[in-house]
Amino acid sequence: PLLMEDLEAEAFLADKAYDTNELLDMLKEADITAVIPPVKSRKEQRAYSHELYRARHVIKIVFDALKHWRGIATRYAKLTVSFIAAIHVRCLFLYLPVHTT
Repeated sequence: PLLMEDLEAEAFLADKAYDTNELLDMLKEADITAVIPPVKSRKEQRAYSHELYRARHVIKIVFDALKHWRGIATRYAKLTVSFIAAIHVRCLFLYLPVHTT
């Protein structure tokens, strides 16, 4: 709940582990669309955007790739600016095609 305070977003993407009534109520109160597949044990299965949920996979892959870069995973940078710059550089390497000859 503390992380949800003052959250500004159009949608909240999460997996089934986050399918709780408390979180869904908080998102509804904040007027944020919940893109969370319902657990099978729910009596009433909620509808959610399957297309938007697929975007979660791309986000997860990017975070996984960032964690595998040692400089980011161990936070070598002393300054926040340097740390953010390292993330930007790594994202460029992930985004741009690299051709080796």
